[in-house]
Amino acid sequence: MRRRFRPVHLLVSLVLALAAGTVALSHSAAQAAISGFVQRCGVHFCLNGRTYYFAGANTYDVFTYGGSYGDTETQYMDKARIDAHMAELQADKVSVLRLWMFSHESWHGFEPAKGVYNDQQFALFDYVIESAKAHDIRLIPVFENYWEAYGGIDTRLAWEGLSGGHPGRAVFFDKTKCPGCFTQYKNYVSYALNRTNHYSGVKYKDEPAIFAWELMNEPRYQDVSADENKSGATLRKWVDEMGAYVKGIDPNHLLGTGMEGHESRYGFGGDEGNPFVYIHQSPYVDFTSAHPYPNAGWANLTLDQTKTLIGRWISDSHDVVGKPFFMGEFNTEGNADRVTWWTQLYADFEARDGDGSAFWWYPDRNAGGDQHSVKSGDPALAVFRAHSARMAAKSGGTPSPSPSPTRSPSPSPSPTRSPSPSPSPSPSPTRSPSPSPSPSPSPSLSPTSPPCTVTYRTNDWGSGFTADLTIANGLGGPVDGWTLAFAFAGNQKITNAWNGVATQSGSQVTVKNASWNGVIGADGGTVSVGFQASYSGSNPAPAAFTLNGAPCVRR
Repeated sequence: MRRRFRPVHLLVSLVLALAAGTVALSHSAAQAAISGFVQRCGVHFCLNGRTYYFAGANTYDVFTYGGSYGDTETQYMDKARIDAHMAELQADKVSVLRLWMFSHESWHGFEPAKGVYNDQQFALFDYVIESAKAHDIRLIPVFENYWEAYGGIDTRLAWEGLSGGHPGRAVFFDKTKCPGCFTQYKNYVSYALNRTNHYSGVKYKDEPAIFAWELMNEPRYQDVSADENKSGATLRKWVDEMGAYVKGIDPNHLLGTGMEGHESRYGFGGDEGNPFVYIHQSPYVDFTSAHPYPNAGWANLTLDQTKTLIGRWISDSHDVVGKPFFMGEFNTEGNADRVTWWTQLYADFEARDGDGSAFWWYPDRNAGGDQHSVKSGDPALAVFRAHSARMAAKSGGTPSPSPSPTRSPSPSPSPTRSPSPSPSPSPSPTRSPSPSPSPSPSPSLSPTSPPCTVTYRTNDWGSGFTADLTIANGLGGPVDGWTLAFAFAGNQKITNAWNGVATQSGSQVTVKNASWNGVIGADGGTVSVGFQASYSGSNPAPAAFTLNGAPCVRR
């Protein structure tokens, strides 16, 4: 979403806080129920080894809640307003909130001048994190804006003596033309990820209340050339480099692109240098994203066409890219009946196994509004609450093994520039894997013929990786209780795991079944387990695996 509002809110927010009876969080109140990092398990999100589906929203401007002057704790930030908004979101069953963590303006600027980071503004964001945590809400902060709102990359280009606008701002993604843009972005990301929250003492990179990071709000490398519009080669290089950089600092959190999903082959927008499949196939990106605004004049989709569009994104995400799908923004406008559209779109999204969404947008009571605003009390929120409850009910299952994603990007045909939807704004399983280790191992395993095979697949970003393992039982009877053992050939260190309880001593690793997957069926029955690990140097695969002491064939 491109727009932003700057509401006048100092006095109004105080009135709201008093009317709502809210008070600023105490330190103890911020000790939330949130624990563990949301991660990717194949084509779905997972938490504590179980599938995790969610219903979310955007409130891009939470970082502006306060006067942006005076004492940090009592004037610069408005704690009562932040808490009141988080309470409204919680009451309406918003479990994930996407929001901006960028601005180059003097008013509430995170980086108002090149390399100058505003501690007061980051202190306000510290409180946003604490309040979200206290209200059981996870966050998806966005690092930068493609659009001009709050400065965006046009400001970073100006700091390097270059022009922005369209198509000039595409230079930001070309390292040969703006190496300083790459340095600026990395410096800001490093500062933010290594920031220590002055309330909790936890660095942002270690904060479980962050669901994921997004590299940018709606990046594109558009109209530099017809070939680039289709191929996305330059933007993919930028995503790979910045994704590797983020993962090198923060292996705990998921990472998204913030992309819109425009592409002529989808019949939604044109080819804008950011093909959905190819960009999201980056090994550093954990999930795909798209931002449908079907009633925008340039899109003009019917309800059925919108369902088909979203279904294609989900299908390409799961079956081609092999990752979860996040509908990071969406809404209706004009004469569309929002309740009808939301009712049908959410039901179809669930039926197609979409992983999470965030409607645009949920302003607080004293913010301005536009045709996309959905405030507390809006009839559409009854539809949203029902959807959120169904997504929560879907969560908690055992993730299925990852499919083998198709590697070919299959970008788009005809390059048509279509104006972007006006909107666009905007936090891996727990470190201690799963409860309940295994029942006693089955004595029936025998090495006479290979009793098992282990398929080992990794997603590597240069300093860390995730591994998905599928264990297949080759015996004529079930295995009741299993322990998988192997040794790393390098300095790999497991940081968390899912679908099993992993322990590591030096290079030796054992993974025991979780409470729900202790039995592997006979004659080819399978079970999947995965983990995330860090390393330096090389990352060779383990040479051998054993299951309950018997050797397995590695694939």
